[in-house]
Amino acid sequence: MLWHLIGAMAATLTMFSFIPQIARSLRTKSVKDVSPITLFQLSAGVLLWMIYGIARKDVIIIGANLITFISLAVLIFLYFKYKKVDVSFKK
Repeated sequence: MLWHLIGAMAATLTMFSFIPQIARSLRTKSVKDVSPITLFQLSAGVLLWMIYGIARKDVIIIGANLITFISLAVLIFLYFKYKKVDVSFKK
């Protein structure tokens, strides 16, 4: 029981860890401080964790990594959307 609670708390923190960056990117319409390599590396890791969770049939691992992957996908989308805006300001 305790380990499920710890897992659920860890999953919750992980799931929502990119929300502040998404909110900032939407507010400022800028992603100049976001590293695309980090985003893709984290996405690959989260995808592998999700596959691992499916193999183990662990709902906490699957759910947490699915939501984290979706938030990373949103941030990657914003990166490519606002990266063009950041480049145009440099001229």
